[in-house]
Amino acid sequence: MLVPVDLRVPEHPLVAHKLTLLRSAETDSPTFRHLVDELVMLLAYEATRTVRVQPHAVTTPVAPVTGVALSKPWPLVVPILRAGLGMLEGMTRLIPCAEVGFVGMVRDEATLEPFTYAERLPHDLSGRQCYVLDPMLATGGTLAATVRFLVDRGADDITAICLLASPEGLDRIDSLTGDLGVPFLLVVAAVDERLNDRGYIVPGLGDAGDRLYGLAQ
Repeated sequence: MLVPVDLRVPEHPLVAHKLTLLRSAETDSPTFRHLVDELVMLLAYEATRTVRVQPHAVTTPVAPVTGVALSKPWPLVVPILRAGLGMLEGMTRLIPCAEVGFVGMVRDEATLEPFTYAERLPHDLSGRQCYVLDPMLATGGTLAATVRFLVDRGADDITAICLLASPEGLDRIDSLTGDLGVPFLLVVAAVDERLNDRGYIVPGLGDAGDRLYGLAQ
């Protein structure tokens, strides 16, 4: 069964404002990290509209009332190393009870194809909602491979949060994940113009990992 990607681009002035500051080459790493943290919280608010909840009774200072609480198993947040780590704090601040797994996936700069070099995830993700964090959806290969990795372990509902996406990346991830048969929501702050010949998003914001953490020598 083909399940197309559900793309959402929140139209909010604060999202646009913080993204503009992120794009600026004059924004230093400490400020960049702080802006990513704030922007991820705004995107996560949209991304968690369908997070699973169950009835939960509490007693207020006035009377009993039944509200809701997040259902178990807790949501699993999966940042793609290394740049996805810069999005983790904003996400876990919104969902403190979430569990965290990691996938180390990198793009071969010659072929632009992804390969996995590390992972720390439960072997059985049956019944889990997973939230994947990856700043840049450029060629789409890395995110698509991660989504397939999670589905192979039993995840049945996946949401990805990205700061930016390219049209080419959106087309590719739709073709690579449409046959998985599970709901897949993609929340991005903006869809940019195109990819350049190096596989970078234009106008983009540069290399998110380098801007978050500096260039390792």
